[in-house]
Amino acid sequence: LPFIGAPEAAGGPTGAVFALPEALGHVNMHALIIAAVSLAIMVFWPRRLAALLPAPLAALVVGTLLSLSVLTGAPVIGDVPTGLPPLHMPSVTWQTLSQVIQPAFVLALLGTIDSLLTSLVADSITRSHHNSNRELIGQGIGNMAAGLLGALPGAGATMRTVVNVRAGGRTPVSGALHALILLSLVLGLAPLAEVIPHAVLAGILIKVGWDIIDWSYLKRIRHAPRDKVVVMFITLTLTVFVDLITAVAVGLIAAGFVTARWMEREEMKGITTKALADEDELEGLDEASRSLLDSMGKEVATVSLRGSFSYASARALTRELGAESGEYRVILLDFSNAAFIDTSAAMAIDELLLGLYEQDIVAVMSGLSGDAQRTLSTLGVAGRLPKANQVATLGKAIERAAELLG
Repeated sequence: LPFIGAPEAAGGPTGAVFALPEALGHVNMHALIIAAVSLAIMVFWPRRLAALLPAPLAALVVGTLLSLSVLTGAPVIGDVPTGLPPLHMPSVTWQTLSQVIQPAFVLALLGTIDSLLTSLVADSITRSHHNSNRELIGQGIGNMAAGLLGALPGAGATMRTVVNVRAGGRTPVSGALHALILLSLVLGLAPLAEVIPHAVLAGILIKVGWDIIDWSYLKRIRHAPRDKVVVMFITLTLTVFVDLITAVAVGLIAAGFVTARWMEREEMKGITTKALADEDELEGLDEASRSLLDSMGKEVATVSLRGSFSYASARALTRELGAESGEYRVILLDFSNAAFIDTSAAMAIDELLLGLYEQDIVAVMSGLSGDAQRTLSTLGVAGRLPKANQVATLGKAIERAAELLG
């Protein structure tokens, strides 16, 4: 809307969309020309001049001069408050602390998400890696100092950061210079900013927004997994029509569901249940153990768990193993190749063992070690079985099964 000289509409992007038809009927030609000139400078500014005068600064200067000299009808920023508020030392009591602690944590969380997202955008442009701890510590110190002056907490701003980076800012000096310029405006140079047209800023920000889009990914989006694309469009829609923080929260939840679904499929590939195991799956057995297992036929099942098992596959793990168990008298749970088992998967195994006990089916564990052993032992899952039914190798488990079938 400022691009055509209309005032900013309430309600964010949604309000702007509804206000656009009326605004198009009252276009401010001075503002439109200034915005078009600013956008043209941003797009066509020669790279060889960018080191001496960045395109955003050139657009700002040219657009402001046009507004002051020829196109005087374009709306400008107007009055900018000056002077620092008085220093205020807060009086903290248990009552006030209990009232502000929850909002403080919420603001800190939102500021953290916003700043880290901004840092990731800057990393993608500069091909560098930010220091998250330094970023958040500096932000926290700044917000504490701002609170002493009665100011609102702040966080990283993606648009300003992209403008800064595109203008050549690559070091902390650029951020410090930005802060010093704002301080100088507050302390007395505000009249210089009051004459800047809104249309100039609109022209600059349109180009900045265009540059933020990851066009290389969009060109390959038809080849991307469908569930990932859905998550992207959900996040995009909420960013535009609600706000960034809501979009990030919903996007993280949706991405978590997608990741959990993928993890479940991958983790379940590591489970095999066989009445008579073939040579590929039990290649570590000696001939005596293999013959012993074959002689027991369909009374014994071997369940091999390979890889990692987490909350994502906990329910599926119970369904997979529980559905097969009723056909056998002894179940051999081989954990020799199980690298990791989290709490949810461990409790699913505990539920399985309880179900086997209720069906008078004997379970024998083999190969427990490392993280898997610690998790199952700490939670008392392994304790459901007598020590005789917890053995070191699958060969020993087969011998134990033969004893049980006697």
